[in-house]
Amino acid sequence: MNRMIAVLGLVIIMAGPLVVEGHGPVTPVSKTSNVEKTGRYLMAGDYRRALESCEQAIQELPSVEAYLHLTYVYQAIDAYLEQLSKDESWTAVEQLSLNLAYRHTEDLVDPPGGLARMAKEMIQTSVRQQSDLSAAMAVRLNKAESDRLWQEQAQWRNAHPTEWWRAFPDSWVR
Repeated sequence: MNRMIAVLGLVIIMAGPLVVEGHGPVTPVSKTSNVEKTGRYLMAGDYRRALESCEQAIQELPSVEAYLHLTYVYQAIDAYLEQLSKDESWTAVEQLSLNLAYRHTEDLVDPPGGLARMAKEMIQTSVRQQSDLSAAMAVRLNKAESDRLWQEQAQWRNAHPTEWWRAFPDSWVR
């Protein structure tokens, strides 16, 4: 009996999404959209997880929006670093560097180090390169949509010049 239940469960798992008569496939719906989740990471200043969330979205379904969200996060990191540099908040730069470097508990016993000013330059160089790359990928998928989304983010940046990097534009979170 237990074996039959296990086999039935395996068949259901392997069958994929359920089909409801007359309505097509039913796929599970995420309680929190990727944009909302990434937006929360931005508000928390958890840029590593914001990047990972965007990368996961690209893995699941490459789209103009997914690539531009990733580009936006790279540019948000760059702008945040610029603001920290202007404020001479080197401790915060160091914290950002640690946030981007730490991935697993073994990092606690072998922490990545570095001087804050060097970390700023290294991170900015990398995020600028990656930003250009992901923006180009979005344009290749759909230039018109890419242009539209960048107009929205430009309006957002103009409306929030000193903290735009803390969140996605409101229109992106629909």
